[in-house]
Amino acid sequence: MPEGHSIHRLARQVQDVFGGQALAASSPQGRFADGAALLDGRVLERAWAHGKHFFADIEGGLTLNVHLGMYGAMTFGGDEAFAAASSIGAPRRIGETEDHGALAAAEPPPARPTVRLRLRSAHGWADLIGAGTCRVLTPQELAEVTSKLGPDPLNDDDPAAFVARAARTGRPVGVVLMDQSMVGGIGNIYRAEVLFRAGLDPWTPARDVGADVLAALYADAQALMRDGVRLGRIVTTAPEHRPGVAAEDAWPEHANYVYRRQGMPCRVCGQDAIVREEMAARNLFRCTDCQR
Repeated sequence: MPEGHSIHRLARQVQDVFGGQALAASSPQGRFADGAALLDGRVLERAWAHGKHFFADIEGGLTLNVHLGMYGAMTFGGDEAFAAASSIGAPRRIGETEDHGALAAAEPPPARPTVRLRLRSAHGWADLIGAGTCRVLTPQELAEVTSKLGPDPLNDDDPAAFVARAARTGRPVGVVLMDQSMVGGIGNIYRAEVLFRAGLDPWTPARDVGADVLAALYADAQALMRDGVRLGRIVTTAPEHRPGVAAEDAWPEHANYVYRRQGMPCRVCGQDAIVREEMAARNLFRCTDCQR
C-alpha cells in the first residue's frame, strides 16, 4: 500500500497540473459515474493529503477523496505543455515511475475498462485505477473523515495527540504506528524502519515506551517521510551504512535496514538476525539483535 509520502507527492502533482483549471471528469468503468458527474466542469481549487488519504477541493464546496488501498494508482499524461510523472502509487510498487515523456500526446489514449475516474484539462489527463476508496464528500462528510485521522507528520501536525494516546495503550508500539487514527501516513516500511532506527522492539507495549521516545519516533518518521517526498522512494539508511551511495541512488539495494531483508546480515550489527513475523495480520520486519 502506498505510504504517506506517495500520497503527498500525488497531491502536489495534481495541484501542479490541474490546480485552478476546469476539469472534464468521467468514469469509463462506470462505477463512479455519479461522482464524476458532480466534478465535471468544475474548477479544482486545491489538492492536499492527510496520511494515506488524497483530497481535492472542487468549486462549489465538494471534495474528491481517494484512498489508493493496496492496488490503486494514478497515471498522468498530456501534451508538451503538461509535465507530470507518468505514475504515482502504482500497485505494489515501492518506487514511482517518473518518465515525463512516456505519455506525451495531444489526446489521451482510449481509457482502459478499469479506469474508475478520468480527469482532463486543456493539456493533460489523469486516470485512476484500483483505488480502495473514490468518493465525493460534502463539507460535513469531509469533517467526519478527517476527524478520525491522527496527526500527519508531513503536515507539520503537533505530535502531542499521538504521544498522549499512545502512552495510554497497552497495544504493541508496532501496531500503534500503523493505526491511522493514531498517526497518519506511516505504513509497513516506515513502521519497520523507524523502530529499527530507534533500537526498539516492535512488541513493546506503547505505554511502556515513554513519551520522549514516542515523540522521537514521530520526529524520525517526519524526517524520513520528507526524504520520501523529495526522492520518490523510501530511503531510511544513514550515509555511514551505505558508504559511497547517495540517497538518490540507494533504492532498492541500499535503501532500508530491515524491511524485506530477512536472511540478510544486519547493516548495523552484522548478524543474521533479521526476521519476518506477523503482527496484526501484517508482515513485521525487525532485527532481533539490535531491537532487544
